[in-house]
Amino acid sequence: MTADATPALVEEREPAAGPRVRRGSAYPRYLAGKVAGAAVSLLAVLVTSFFLFRLIPGDPVKTMTGGRQVSAEQLAAYRREFGLDLPLWRQFTDYCGKALTGDFGTSYQFRSPVVDKITEALPNTLLLTGTAFVLYTALGIFLGTRSAWRRGTVGDRVNTGLALTLYSIPSFWLGLLLIIVLSVGIGPLPGMFPTGGMESGGKEGFAYVLDVAHHLVLPVVTLVAVEYGQTLLVTRSALLDEMGSDYLTTARAKGLRDDLVRRRHAVPNALLPTVTLIFINLGRTVAGVILVETVFSWPGLGGLFYQALSVPDLPLVQGLFFVFAAAVIVMNTLADLVYPLLDPRVAR
Repeated sequence: MTADATPALVEEREPAAGPRVRRGSAYPRYLAGKVAGAAVSLLAVLVTSFFLFRLIPGDPVKTMTGGRQVSAEQLAAYRREFGLDLPLWRQFTDYCGKALTGDFGTSYQFRSPVVDKITEALPNTLLLTGTAFVLYTALGIFLGTRSAWRRGTVGDRVNTGLALTLYSIPSFWLGLLLIIVLSVGIGPLPGMFPTGGMESGGKEGFAYVLDVAHHLVLPVVTLVAVEYGQTLLVTRSALLDEMGSDYLTTARAKGLRDDLVRRRHAVPNALLPTVTLIFINLGRTVAGVILVETVFSWPGLGGLFYQALSVPDLPLVQGLFFVFAAAVIVMNTLADLVYPLLDPRVAR
């Protein structure tokens, strides 16, 4: 090869660096697009939360009086106090301006800032839904991988059949059934668990922890029974798609045990859809489960939302709705941002 030909080869190789730079800059563009989309969604939720709950029939001020005889002057004073006498457009601008600074107003029924009520109930919701989330995610992934690897066996059919059945059961109905059977007692079976609440009261230290755990059993069992099936089915479906791949055949041909092939090769590559589901469920841990918390009288955000909706306590309902939606939007966005780290092709 002549010396004159060498520069030509160099010139031919240099443009190959261009696409690598462009591929490297794809993730920042992808990141900016997802964050911008999340911001637009949050603004849409903010607007929706204001107008949606004003469609609920009823007068919040009259509901707050509890049916007592109240003069027109007193009702007017209440409306002035909470800004309900202002035109709708003025209420909307005031609400948006304050909400953007983290101020969702004052609760009608509790006469305290909405943020304080949310902060007070949030740990209780995270305790319930966080515990259930860890359990049903681990159970769903474990049973989903085993069902996929043993596709068509009796165990697989039992697992998927039970998961589909429990996933289709309304959570409030299952909760009521557990209360009847395990709390109230039926026939020779005595009641073993509390019917509701978070604690019995009058206990401290380790006895208090055991009391809370005792109250936690039935709502957690309800959530795990209803929710684990979704994770199982998604994991099973994703793993079945991977099982016919050539790299698994190669791994088996090298003499690797089936257990090792599944854990080291198949499952990590099949977890992308499950990761999205995990992040969505993480967002729902903040939202809580309204019906389950209501059935078991759990003092969390879900029960607070139901209580506020019955008034209707507009500032509290709006604040809770925004927090619920924001948690799901933020977790969806985080899932979108993690995806390219697991599979770089997503950001291209």
